[in-house]
Amino acid sequence: MRGGGLRAYAVLYLVFLYAPILLLPIFAFNAGTIIAFPLKGFTTDWFVQMWGNAALRKALANSLIIAFSSAVLATCLGIFAARASTRFSFAGKGAALGLIMLPLVMPEIIVSMSLLVVLLAIGVKLSVFTVILGHTLICMPYAVAIMTTAFSSLDKSLEEAAQDLGETKLSAFRLVILPLVMPGIISAMLMCFTVSLDEFIIAFFLAGNEPTLPTYIFSQLRFPKSIPVIMALGTILVLASIVLLGIAEYFRRRGVARTGAKDTGGFL
Repeated sequence: MRGGGLRAYAVLYLVFLYAPILLLPIFAFNAGTIIAFPLKGFTTDWFVQMWGNAALRKALANSLIIAFSSAVLATCLGIFAARASTRFSFAGKGAALGLIMLPLVMPEIIVSMSLLVVLLAIGVKLSVFTVILGHTLICMPYAVAIMTTAFSSLDKSLEEAAQDLGETKLSAFRLVILPLVMPGIISAMLMCFTVSLDEFIIAFFLAGNEPTLPTYIFSQLRFPKSIPVIMALGTILVLASIVLLGIAEYFRRRGVARTGAKDTGGFL
């Protein structure tokens, strides 16, 4: 009886969680402008209007620039932090890692307001650049978590053997360590890219007059005639997120298999 109740609860929870997402493509291909049943018919006009919207294309371009830049910066910084935490012991290591992972648990609105106050106080103009800084901050914990797993699963004797054969510490890291953790690096970049692309609160506070895709979607929700186009855009974003996370999970599992570490679970 208890097991049946738990299964029923799990099913209801999944339906509640994913039913709204499943409704996106249904209304994206619906000919009616009102988001309600019964459906009016099948159409692809909303996707055509979506691609013909200049403001949407600008917002998409800004989001792609921000997501790519944030992913690269967060992953590079994550490599340094994960390497230091797994290879060396030093005073304050736990506190330093705790501060790095803090944005993962802090409310984003607090992080956004704090960054806004600091940036305005030092005279930095709000732009795409300030959003990149904010997204790098919130993406770093994801990169550090993935890269820490990748580095901790490596056999330290491989690097020591390379140094015994004449390689310097830098060349041993570049020629031996980096190729082994490359799946983790790719996985971290894809994860950070997805997080940045979908992030709204920091972009809302720090973008200034530069729209991003989430802020553009929010601005269009007050116009009923724009809702079907937003549904079409949401369908594309959901598919893109699933594809990116699927690729990230593939490279994460590939990295685990390459290093022979124990798989403790992933994104999917």
